[in-house]
Amino acid sequence: MAGIRNSGGVLLLVLAAAVVAMVGGCNGSDDGPADTVLRNGQVVTMDASNSIQQAIAVRDGKIVYVGSDAGTGPLIGSKTRVLDLGGRMLMPGFIDAHLHALAGGRALLQCDLAYAPLSHAQLLGKLQSCLDASTDKEPGGWLEAVNWDRQSTSALSGDPTKALLDTLHTQRPIAVTSSDFHTVLANSRALALAGITAATPDPSGGSFLRGADGTPTGICEDNGGWQLKAAIPADSDADLLKQGRAALAALRAQGITAFMDAASGEVQAKTFKSLQQLGELTARANLALTVQPGDAAASATNTIATARALASSIDQGTPVAAPGLQSRIVKIFMDGVVNAPGDTGAMLTPYYTNTGTDAAPHWQPGTNLGSVYYPPEVLQPLLLAANDAGMDVHVHATGERAVRQTLDAVQNLRSLRANADFRPAIAHDETVAVADYPRFAALDVMATMSFQWAQRANYSIGETENHLGPDRFARMEPSGSLRHAGARVVHGSDWPIDPFDTFLALKIGVTRSGDPSNPNSAASSSPIYQGKINNDPGLTRAEVLRAITMDAAYQLRLDKAVGSLETGKLADMIVLDKNFLTVPEEELGRNKVLLTMVGGKIVLALDAFSSALEASARKLSVGDMLSPRGSTGHAVVKGSPHGDGHNH
Repeated sequence: MAGIRNSGGVLLLVLAAAVVAMVGGCNGSDDGPADTVLRNGQVVTMDASNSIQQAIAVRDGKIVYVGSDAGTGPLIGSKTRVLDLGGRMLMPGFIDAHLHALAGGRALLQCDLAYAPLSHAQLLGKLQSCLDASTDKEPGGWLEAVNWDRQSTSALSGDPTKALLDTLHTQRPIAVTSSDFHTVLANSRALALAGITAATPDPSGGSFLRGADGTPTGICEDNGGWQLKAAIPADSDADLLKQGRAALAALRAQGITAFMDAASGEVQAKTFKSLQQLGELTARANLALTVQPGDAAASATNTIATARALASSIDQGTPVAAPGLQSRIVKIFMDGVVNAPGDTGAMLTPYYTNTGTDAAPHWQPGTNLGSVYYPPEVLQPLLLAANDAGMDVHVHATGERAVRQTLDAVQNLRSLRANADFRPAIAHDETVAVADYPRFAALDVMATMSFQWAQRANYSIGETENHLGPDRFARMEPSGSLRHAGARVVHGSDWPIDPFDTFLALKIGVTRSGDPSNPNSAASSSPIYQGKINNDPGLTRAEVLRAITMDAAYQLRLDKAVGSLETGKLADMIVLDKNFLTVPEEELGRNKVLLTMVGGKIVLALDAFSSALEASARKLSVGDMLSPRGSTGHAVVKGSPHGDGHNH
């Protein structure tokens, strides 16, 4: 209906009336006034033709009209709420296709190291301040610290150990989780409570760094971190509800109307279902259920059957206006991280190592290829079992070997199940072999990227750049190359990893550079982080918006219900302060959401729209947050009650 905006008169009114009649018939509901009309705006529909309209009308939680302002006339009754958009951009609600919501909410309540570059002395100072602020927890209460920038600490003072933490003035066990959440630093008390000694074997899919005598140093990698944190007492139901509320408040503020919690289990299901029953669930929750490599190696069929049974107890079926829960995705961690000093992402060729000195470095390929946690003989039957059980897979793979082996497993499935309705996604894809770019489209595999990682930052340049080597660094974070090769590129923030800033992520998706004026961007902290990360192409503005709307909806099998503003779909939408399609490029990350609507219900309203906030939504509060930045870092969980997620 874009063409009807250009003229008024009889023809316009006839067309508008025809549209309204058609909408009522398509929705299977009686004609009548809309509950809400939003008009005088730039309605970016994200439909198949990327049309831009003026107005939209909502009835019973569904969209019943999209078109011109004049066309809304017959839908406005005495009780219809009419909101003047004032020329602002209205678009589908953001769909974050990979984050860790409960982990994010929990991290808001923890000791926050704020991603700062901390020397050993500064790290101790921050931790001691948190200890001094919570002396009531002595002597046995755990101190959990989050948002630790391990890369910077290692560069400034070397990797810390338990001996450093043991100098703190406390008897409490301490667990410090890195901002990539693939590392946990523990003091001696924590290791003792977890039963981790020189005799403790490394777990499958993880490790404990050790001294020359085999004694753990306090650094626990991947599943080693899970094993350490399993000693932390479980959160109470009240604690979990508080974490869930904090997470949902952060999501509303970001304009996120649906999300996938990418490392979920029974705890996430219980928490979000409880919030739903309390009338406090303000985003559509999709729970991807984590499986373990040891279980899969023992029996792929049994592993998937267990996940399927849990999913069946969670999933609430076809989405309706009120947000609910879905679960039909299995989460698989293929490898670790490609960032130094971790270097656990699985590579095709070795990481580089310095064979010279710090003053005169000489970087050459070493022997470390990283680790694959699911070898082909385990991964391939696992994917077949998932497909046969009606479940999709979401695979964490940061290294190019992990990506290739995942693509190989999908190719095997496609050859054996030619007509399978299977929607696999590979998350992160930080390094991908050029030869594998076109395989994403050929095999119909989604690339779920965290766009904010394609900026110059402590986790990308410097040591990570050196360890990757020039060829891999030149193609690091290849979202543009994958899209140009035909891949469906999806955005997932992986919150809590970075400061929760969706617009900054979208800006970096376009420009592949940070924003020196945005405190959430690495570019604001040092000139060395300014400029483009490499020469891989960026996405267009329309492409990054599609990645966080329709393509994300496709990943979550929500594309029939949400992801675009079309008649018959659920009314999940947001209003932006600035028009993302027209603002200068440098301002793309300096935007905010003024209104968030889920299923026709307004759950956040600011500034000119504040009076429109639903009465019930006014009762929703963030709660007591110790970390208002709203992030913790990459988290890992083994069905843990702590809700920790995972990535980078």
